[in-house]
Amino acid sequence: MRILIATDAWKPQVNGVVRSLESVSTALREFGAEVEFLTPQGFASAPLPTYGEIRLAFASAASIRKRLADAPIDHIHIATEGPIGFAARRYCLREGKTFTTSYHTRFPEYIETRIRLPAAVTYAVLRRFHNSGAGVMVATASVASDLRRRGFERLMHWSRGVDHRLFSPDKARKLDLPRPLFLYAGRLAPEKNIEAFLALDLPGSKLVVGDGPSRKGLEAAFPAARFVGAKSPAELASYYAASDALVFPSRTDTFGMVLVEAMACGLPVAALPVAGPLDVIGTSGAGALDADLRAACLRALDIPREKALNHASSFTWANSARQFLDNIVLAKSRRLAAATL
Repeated sequence: MRILIATDAWKPQVNGVVRSLESVSTALREFGAEVEFLTPQGFASAPLPTYGEIRLAFASAASIRKRLADAPIDHIHIATEGPIGFAARRYCLREGKTFTTSYHTRFPEYIETRIRLPAAVTYAVLRRFHNSGAGVMVATASVASDLRRRGFERLMHWSRGVDHRLFSPDKARKLDLPRPLFLYAGRLAPEKNIEAFLALDLPGSKLVVGDGPSRKGLEAAFPAARFVGAKSPAELASYYAASDALVFPSRTDTFGMVLVEAMACGLPVAALPVAGPLDVIGTSGAGALDADLRAACLRALDIPREKALNHASSFTWANSARQFLDNIVLAKSRRLAAATL
């Protein structure tokens, strides 16, 4: 099977969406699928306001058609709701191509945080975008429940995995910082709620791995925290393995790739009891979920690292790829059933 994945999120961006797409494509190839990507590369683009490292491609349905017209593609999956995603969607609708989409990011909440546009307005746009396909893949049951309540249809489960060869407990680096060491890893942006972590009165040290538009402001406001910038996956694994707890303060992530990466390194998690952590951590005992984030941080220190490591073993990219392929089969059967009515 030849699969095309259309995505606005792509290298050199460093985020969970890009890592997920790269990892699942590798696993899909091990199942015999051929995977190609349609990305902003090769298109003229402009930086997204307030997110300079993210570039928006000037992609039209005509330009997408020109690229795809002669390509022997069996299925198109649209991963993001940006210019590439919208242009690919228009192409599929005009050409009668079966396609699926995925919901990676709570854009309505992000946009509301940044420019105060009511989330209901953005959800209306996204609902139309996703409901035009044969299925929308979501990572967790709680996100699916929320989207269903908002009128999204044909929801499909598509979990995430982790590279256990890369993310493992034996990758620890030496960190000359007072213990315990509380780690935040991810983008430094307003919607990530990082201030809720950095403002906590905690023993030991706070370490921040990542970059983004909020970095300068956070460094100025919280000089006691150690900011080390964005790191490669291998370097990130070494920080996970060397820390005492991962603190995940976000209220809006749909999954949280860093959660499974950290646990695969034997690092317990402290998070709020919201979608994402509730689904990924649940009642496993691999993390502490509490509306009082400080209490969660302190409780996480008492969790055996083996608990986190054992729970992470259930997340693999092979399972994720299998779910992805099953969803494509279901989408094609839906299209065939609709055509015979």
